[in-house]
Amino acid sequence: MEGIIKTASGHQAVPRVKVIFVRREEDYGFGWPGAIYDGEAALKTYMRQIRETAEELGIDAEINPQPIYDDEAADGFVSRLSAERPDGALVVLLDRQRHAWPTANKVIGTGVPTIVFAPIGTAFTTNVREPARKTGAYVVSSLDFEAVKYGLRMIKAHKQMSESRLIVLRGDRASEREVEHLGTKLRILPVEEFGLEYDKVGETEEVRAIAQEYMRRAQKVVEPSRDDLINAAKTYVAARRILERESGDAITMDCLGPASRGRIPVPCIAWSKLNDEGIPAGCEADLNATLTLMLVRYLFDKPGFQQDPVPETVRNLLIGAHCSCPTRLNGFGKGSEPFNLRCHHSRTGVAPQVIWREGQEITIAGFAGPERMLIYSGKVVGNVSVPPAGGCVTSVMVEVDGVSEAVDVKGFHQVFFYGDHERQLRAYCQMFGIQV
Repeated sequence: MEGIIKTASGHQAVPRVKVIFVRREEDYGFGWPGAIYDGEAALKTYMRQIRETAEELGIDAEINPQPIYDDEAADGFVSRLSAERPDGALVVLLDRQRHAWPTANKVIGTGVPTIVFAPIGTAFTTNVREPARKTGAYVVSSLDFEAVKYGLRMIKAHKQMSESRLIVLRGDRASEREVEHLGTKLRILPVEEFGLEYDKVGETEEVRAIAQEYMRRAQKVVEPSRDDLINAAKTYVAARRILERESGDAITMDCLGPASRGRIPVPCIAWSKLNDEGIPAGCEADLNATLTLMLVRYLFDKPGFQQDPVPETVRNLLIGAHCSCPTRLNGFGKGSEPFNLRCHHSRTGVAPQVIWREGQEITIAGFAGPERMLIYSGKVVGNVSVPPAGGCVTSVMVEVDGVSEAVDVKGFHQVFFYGDHERQLRAYCQMFGIQV
């Protein structure tokens, strides 16, 4: 049962990207990239890398049959691009002269999200400075093709966001709507749907296997009883059934309401396990946090940690605390970080106490509405023990870059995730018109 929900649409989204190569038709001669540059070899190499990357990422890359040799061919391509409106465009410059950069700028001007790849020798700072700052553009002036691959991943992620369905369990009425700008579909269901599904889950072989798996993987089981672990496993099965039934790519729920009434145990283990499997699961029906978890999953193939921000004023640090932390912080399919099995701070269910790696670089991000995002970077300096501290059992302490006072870090329920991805995340926001 683990893995991607088979009936969900967002994970399987296939974006269409138009690809062109631009150069002069005759020999390069004196002007950059110069006669020393093997344009034919570069064309073959980059074409192969684009095709391999498109196959790996699941992208429909439509490569123009021959390079763009002049302004007339460039204008024809731009006209077709404007009419067809694919999900993205990739312009590979094998020249710096004549129509090369004017063509790149014309493609950006269509409003189709555009990657411009200018291998070293095809750009000066004067060529790159203006287009690199335009909304809708991502300019790579480098020999590092991995950056181009990330550009294609951004287009893929945006397509996935727009075709994903987020299941929201809150209130007592069902409805559907779309998130403006991002296009994500919301299927809102009464929160009692979760309780009803939970009631149907018995102590099956699958439920016992999940509980045993967590006991085996944990460093230690501190407070929870066997019954607690069985009930925690049931919340996971209930969540998966709802996702399957509703063709969901992600889920969020007003979990504290029914848990505080004793209707269900808190589903912290369920949410942790779903995030470990690549199914974004957000707490407390927080749309901004869950959309951030979705974007992190699609862009970086990692789970994120939605957290409550707590200031440590003596050391001027930020503590992120919550009870549903994923364990596979290094990425899906990779080993988990060490964790203990604890009770939720309300003692209504089981929560993983995940130990974050000290010295690990992290990124902090959070949508503040569909067209705004908060982005920080930082480093893990320790884990807070609970007790003697109170609050959520996963409590990670970080030093935030570029902030003189930790208490000034903006937002709530921001997402922590492993790796320094600040520049990459800013590039995504620029390409898709999201204000940082």
